[in-house]
Amino acid sequence: MTQTLETSVQQLINAVNEADSAVKLLQAVQKLAAAQSPEAIPTLIQVLGFNNPGAAVAATEGLINLGEIAIAPLMKNLDDYNYGARAWALRVFAGIGDIRALDLLISAATTDFSLSVRRAATKGLGNIQLSSLPPEDIAPTQEKIFHTLCLTIQDGEWVVRYASIVALENLTQSLKAFNNNYLIPQIIEQLTLLSQKDDEIGVQTRAKLALTKIKQEV
Repeated sequence: MTQTLETSVQQLINAVNEADSAVKLLQAVQKLAAAQSPEAIPTLIQVLGFNNPGAAVAATEGLINLGEIAIAPLMKNLDDYNYGARAWALRVFAGIGDIRALDLLISAATTDFSLSVRRAATKGLGNIQLSSLPPEDIAPTQEKIFHTLCLTIQDGEWVVRYASIVALENLTQSLKAFNNNYLIPQIIEQLTLLSQKDDEIGVQTRAKLALTKIKQEV
């Protein structure tokens, strides 16, 4: 049975490698992702660098569904020269929320030249799962994320500032979950400034929504 399953996954991998059109590639990647096999990880990572957004979406979803076992190989094969592939990879990190990706997300959110990479990394900072950390490391890590988001809300691209609001809202949930509410007033202060003074009406509106939700739950 195991051999048959391995053969089936290999056939799916071969279909991805042999696809001779964008449509066939998308279909092959969707089937490979649906298999949810660890053997598919290298191929799904490779697809992130293809110039095929549909296939990249399918590969991203497949890697997220595989969870933390995808983190180490993805970090090892992160493409420093292909910003599109980096952006997709960071979407995987954001979707999984594995703590091992924290420093990578912080670096990308604050220094990457690509706005799509910065946006994906910023959003991912709000999704980091902290339960695997020793209790004494949780609050300092939350502070580290908060201070990073205080930088990203000043980004020149509105989509990164928007992602920062979403991440701050999610960070608030994390703070409450671990009874570290001392940062929430500072989050409210930052969001209030955005809601009043940001140049983009969409950013102002999203900040107001986040404030409403946070104040209702505090």
